Amino acid sequence: MMTTPARLRREFPDISTRAWEHPADRTALVGLRQLSGFDTLLRTLSGLLQERQHRLMYLATAVRVDERQFKNIHHLREDAVRILDAKTTPEMFVLQSPGANAFTIGMDRPFIVLTTGLLDLLDHEELRFVVGHELGHALSGHAVYRTMLMHLMRLAANIGWMPVGGWALRAIVAALMEWSRKSELSGDRAGLLVGQDVEASVRVHMKLAGGSRVDEMSHAAFLAQADDYDRAGDLRDGVLKLLNLELASHPFSVLRAAELRRWIASGDYDRILDGQYPRRHQDKDARISEEIKHAARSYRENFDQSEDPLIRTVRNLGRDVGAAVGTVGQEVSETLSKLGKRIRGSDD
Repeated sequence: MMTTPARLRREFPDISTRAWEHPADRTALVGLRQLSGFDTLLRTLSGLLQERQHRLMYLATAVRVDERQFKNIHHLREDAVRILDAKTTPEMFVLQSPGANAFTIGMDRPFIVLTTGLLDLLDHEELRFVVGHELGHALSGHAVYRTMLMHLMRLAANIGWMPVGGWALRAIVAALMEWSRKSELSGDRAGLLVGQDVEASVRVHMKLAGGSRVDEMSHAAFLAQADDYDRAGDLRDGVLKLLNLELASHPFSVLRAAELRRWIASGDYDRILDGQYPRRHQDKDARISEEIKHAARSYRENFDQSEDPLIRTVRNLGRDVGAAVGTVGQEVSETLSKLGKRIRGSDD
């Protein structure tokens, strides 16, 4: 299948991570970044989770990617760093594992891990998409906030039996899980910006769903599954969809491909390719109120357009759209705002 030659890939000088971050993801990140002292809290959590020990473990048990080891992956990383104008190059390791997986961990020095199962499954351009996806995670600081989620999930497991505090913590974890799923959509957008190959980006999700026999699959039919999933069944199916997603940190592969299609159809992808994107030097001027409005608009549009039986029932009952949909970003930012006020109050 034809792919875009490297010489034709556009580069994005000074591009802000806000260019590829999903509205709900971006709202939460802006709020977190503006909270004074939050970095200190996260570094404390990092110590609890023994980040340095994790890196040493991969140094000892995996293969570090460089110009001598997994040279092709090294070149893909160099291309991704150049295209997204990253100021630092994260370390990358290849881990022997049959499962197809990739992840970015670490706080002070995020690093990327690819499994051999993933390398065996994907072709060169599909790997370019995955490397761009993981670099997007690193640049957006997602590894930092996933550390917080990991810690809270451990805490929830320990005190989940408590009738009041346990339920409150579960609600926070559920909101962060929703953020985590949206952050994966952000990573997919970063991967597409790096690869600039729509076909390859969809093939990644096709292979993650159905394995290596992509010649027996259809791009159009695969995307049509997402439409069928959205419309399928009755009210019971709508509830089951929510239950399936409850503790999932990643969206389902079919739905991720469809979400990428929607982002392209919105025109945002073409605008970025044309050089119309937010710059890093403008990040300090980003207003949380505007990000919340953007996220609310995104959720409302999805709510209005959805054919899911549960959402359709809610619409038909005439419930308030804003109350029914809500936004994770707004909930997180309000919680952080209250926390910040308490911290400042205790210091006075």
